[in-house]
Amino acid sequence: MMQRVAILGASSQIARDLILSNARAGAGQHDLLLYVRDVAATRRWLDGHALGFAVAPYADYGKAPHTAVLNFVGVGDPRRAAQMGGDIFGVTQQFDDLVLNELRRHPERRYIFLSSGAAYGSTFPRPADADTPAVINLNALAPQEYYAVAKLHAECKHRALPQLAITDLRVFNYFSHTQDLDARFFITDIVRAIRDGATLRTSADTMVRDYLHPHDFHRLVDCVLRAPAGNRALDCYSAAPVEKSALLAAMRARFGLRYEVADPAQQAGAGAGNVVNATGAKPYYYSLNRQAAGLGYQPAYSSIEGITAEAALILEAGAAAP
Repeated sequence: MMQRVAILGASSQIARDLILSNARAGAGQHDLLLYVRDVAATRRWLDGHALGFAVAPYADYGKAPHTAVLNFVGVGDPRRAAQMGGDIFGVTQQFDDLVLNELRRHPERRYIFLSSGAAYGSTFPRPADADTPAVINLNALAPQEYYAVAKLHAECKHRALPQLAITDLRVFNYFSHTQDLDARFFITDIVRAIRDGATLRTSADTMVRDYLHPHDFHRLVDCVLRAPAGNRALDCYSAAPVEKSALLAAMRARFGLRYEVADPAQQAGAGAGNVVNATGAKPYYYSLNRQAAGLGYQPAYSSIEGITAEAALILEAGAAAP
């Protein structure tokens, strides 16, 4: 039976990818209600993809019936997160409360909240697992931790409502060919360097990441919507994470990436790559928690497979552009 699903923050990159994946599902797709700030822009985007889903401003949320709601309102770019500072708390709470108020009136409704692996804290000296505690330096809270605390606060509110069907999806890393290459992520720095024929300069720091492919994210959301109702948090994961040196080598072999790894003695100051760490530096930013498998989720892409597939689409589109 087709579900009617509302999406708040439907103009975000990850939400748009989900909308497209939903449309490609054909007979299995959900009927979508999209809520955004700029209705006209979203309608133009839908027209460009021959999609006819309903679009409305945030103020109209709650007027149309639906069986589930996905909340994508937030910040996906580390540079924007750094610029927002403490405002991230108000934005996160405003839209979470909007959904929760309606959920109390319709307790049969499912709610999926886009959380983040950052909710665990900002260090990650080892990958997260089912027993990893959230660690926040409360007496010396740094601005790069505001995003993490905002997500943690929302998750705590959700666990305090065990009678409601709320699932928090903790996304660690995500990469798609629709990614804004001006965003300050390590992977976008790599793709920009390939596109521009530039040499990427990076540090020798340990970095292991797990990049979720758009199709696997769609699979996970679909599993949550089809599973028995529950109040839970799920860590997102691909078929396998990737270490920085392996990623660099793969991008060099596949796309001719040129890169230099800085001598550790030269990494003082801004750093070799000048990367924006808006949520803190994390050596092992991924999770070993496979609770989502209990809902039937099985990722099709490893991090390397997803990155190379999506990067190829970006670079092919750039090469074909006049």
